[in-house]
Amino acid sequence: MTALSEDTAQSLVGRIETLEVRIAHLEDALNKLSEELATQQGALARQTDRYRQLLEQVMSEPAGASATQVEIPPHY
Repeated sequence: MTALSEDTAQSLVGRIETLEVRIAHLEDALNKLSEELATQQGALARQTDRYRQLLEQVMSEPAGASATQVEIPPHY
C-alpha cells in the first residue's frame, strides 16, 4: 500500500466531513417528513371514520326523507 500525501488525506477528510453533514441534514429531513406523514395518516383516518358515520346516517334515513328538505308548517 502506498501512503497518501498530506494534501490528499486532508482533501479526503474534508470530503468525508461534508458528506457527514449532508447525511445529518438528510436524516433530519427524513425524520420530519416521517412525523408529518404520521400526522397526515391520523387526520385521514379520522376523516374516513367521520365519512363512514355520515354515510351510515344518510343510508339509515327512511326513503324520501332528507335533512335538506324544507317542511311547510301546518298553518300554510
